[in-house]
Amino acid sequence: MGFESRVWRLVRLQPHQPPGEQQGERDREPELLGEIEIVETDFPWLRGRFTAQRAFAEFRPWFDEALAALEDEDFERFDEVYESMTRTLRLVSPDGPVAEFLLHIQGDAAWFRWSDTPFES
Repeated sequence: MGFESRVWRLVRLQPHQPPGEQQGERDREPELLGEIEIVETDFPWLRGRFTAQRAFAEFRPWFDEALAALEDEDFERFDEVYESMTRTLRLVSPDGPVAEFLLHIQGDAAWFRWSDTPFES
């Protein structure tokens, strides 16, 4: 299955919506924060062009802080920031929500890896 030109979505989970809950199980749809059009695959990473929606502005500082923490090799800070992200955000593939993801966004560039099953701790 090719990933190029496919569009993934970043959404905000609705309050009290567990991350494993499938779309359509709540009255309200998750809020769209942006879309990623895949332009390159480099297993296990997918890279794409990120088109932010207005609502993404609230979350951009998390992505900036996560990248800064990695650059500083402050992995504890990265884990704290990323835990906030995964409690609040969901990555949705063209086939539906994924169980786990590691997403970086810088400007209009996005790169991520994902899994249908939770990552090992």
